[in-house]
Amino acid sequence: MKRVAVLGATGSIGSQAVDVIAASPELELAAASSGSRPIDGIAPETQVGGDPVDLLERIEVDVVLNAVVGFAGVRATLWALERGVDLALANKESLVAAGELALAAWKRGGGRILPVDSEHSAIFQCLEGRDAENVNSVVLTASGGPFRGRSRAELDEATQEEALAHPTWNMGPKITIDSATLANKGLEVIEAHFLFGLPYDRIEVVIQPTSVVHALVRFRDGAALAHLGYPDMRVPISFALNYPDRAPTGVAQLDFASGLVLEFEPVDGQAFPMLGLARRAGEAGGSCACVFNAANEVAVAAFLAGRLSFLGIPEVVEHALDTADGATAENLDDLIAIDARVRRAAERGMALA
Repeated sequence: MKRVAVLGATGSIGSQAVDVIAASPELELAAASSGSRPIDGIAPETQVGGDPVDLLERIEVDVVLNAVVGFAGVRATLWALERGVDLALANKESLVAAGELALAAWKRGGGRILPVDSEHSAIFQCLEGRDAENVNSVVLTASGGPFRGRSRAELDEATQEEALAHPTWNMGPKITIDSATLANKGLEVIEAHFLFGLPYDRIEVVIQPTSVVHALVRFRDGAALAHLGYPDMRVPISFALNYPDRAPTGVAQLDFASGLVLEFEPVDGQAFPMLGLARRAGEAGGSCACVFNAANEVAVAAFLAGRLSFLGIPEVVEHALDTADGATAENLDDLIAIDARVRRAAERGMALA
């Protein structure tokens, strides 16, 4: 029996994780946290608001599923990595922002990171048991979101309602907007760099509109392995929580005889500049990925509040990167200070625009 703590239990990933645990006799929901919504009785130990690390300090668990949204998940990620507790990671922003700090904590703790993002879970599975020198590159797939095929000019009047209408995935508002701008894919590129130790020029992104192919791994002999399945987050959640075993999920098997067509398209970098900005931040190193993440969170919140246009999101992020010094965070306090400074500057910049 694995004891699991679910952080962010009322969000899209967290609530599905709670259901996965309830359906598995091998898993026990030992603790749960939420940002503000009531969760009384959902687990023996619960916490609403505050730092989820406070909850983790009170319990003993085998797996921490970090489904907190955004930079707020950093402390919990570092806590689990430092202590060698298996980390089922859905909070990509914490690994992106913490970067080298997270890698150092991971090395000291010696535990496992089990990716929950469908793309990184797919790569993890395709790579399992294979020597790194045999890998040529990895390919992250993107659905293209609700604006696939639109030009930059056509995005000038994009509305919040349109941006939240994702064609294949049911996610929370922040992640859905990130998918519409392709910022989500940019965060995943940076996350893949840290998870799999690959340079950025060996991490590709293509559009796969149906979200059936979650990722591919290219090998040096010219072969490529792909991970396929219907777009349902219960699969990567269950894989991470039950690893190394696989448990039934209730998700249907792909029907290959039904005329299944697999399409791939290049990314339009002019219409969707957030992917390029993420690569720029990752390649620059230091705290630049933290800057990208912080500015994006501020810009997305402003867009959702009606204070910023859709195309204003990459403008805010680009300005933040242009004005960042990229100084390396030596510890968590440094990182928090950098994050706060970027957020204040982004808010001031929008107020003056």
